[in-house]
Amino acid sequence: MAVISADTKDALARDVPAAVHCRDALLAGLALYGSAGNEFVTHRNAVARLFWSLLDERTQPIEARSPTRLHRLPTFAIALPPRLRGMPPKPVHKCDRLIEVRAAFLACGSLAAGARGYHLEFVVRSEEIAQRLKWMLRSAGVPPKLVRRKSRVILYYKDFDTIAELLTRIGAFAAVLALEDVRALRETKNRIHRLVNTEAANLERSAQAAAAQRHVIEYLRASYGLTRLTPALREVAELRLKHPDESLAELGRRCNPPISKPTVSSRLGAMTRLADHVRRGQVSAKAVR
Repeated sequence: MAVISADTKDALARDVPAAVHCRDALLAGLALYGSAGNEFVTHRNAVARLFWSLLDERTQPIEARSPTRLHRLPTFAIALPPRLRGMPPKPVHKCDRLIEVRAAFLACGSLAAGARGYHLEFVVRSEEIAQRLKWMLRSAGVPPKLVRRKSRVILYYKDFDTIAELLTRIGAFAAVLALEDVRALRETKNRIHRLVNTEAANLERSAQAAAAQRHVIEYLRASYGLTRLTPALREVAELRLKHPDESLAELGRRCNPPISKPTVSSRLGAMTRLADHVRRGQVSAKAVR
């Protein structure tokens, strides 16, 4: 669900910190995690405008590039001032470290909630930068998992609660609400599917049991005679043959007087045992009670 990433980045790009040191940390973080050569590059116009607004030197315009086969989204590039082309020192203040994590998400992060679950990742271009971001995330109390794909290093999360905590810490509150909506909808659908599957399984088991009961009663009618059964057993037998699809509780309500489901089950069990005795030639001429 790419919409979550796009909307989250646009919302975060509009939330500019008030403190000067936080704005400086945001600018440095965007330059660090979003640079490609000597340019800051992004696919979100709002993020490009944020980066440009934080610059003291606004001599370089935002260059818009058309989508390519490799990059299907438009690209926005801004030349990096020389002072932003190196590795900045780690922020001292905790708020600045969280702002750098926000900058990393804006520059190289993505958030998805699809059929396979929830996924938040940061794709960074070097091991050195990956270790720095990993340290920042551990400092925020949400250590990530790490995997390498070719020349890229991926820091990622798949646990919903951890993703929600990280988004909350960097101020992406709308994204947390969107994820909560997705989870609530998914859990509702799963609950409905479980109920439907359980009901279908129960109906299938009931149908199989009813078929087995009818088979026993048909055997007794042919080999023993239903008239030799006691009135109580004969009543249940005849009701089962007349109403082959009904549950035991429904059969019990048709009895005169009505009986409970366990009583119906007991009488059907007695007929099953009688049928076994008949097959073995172990039954007497006396009717079974």
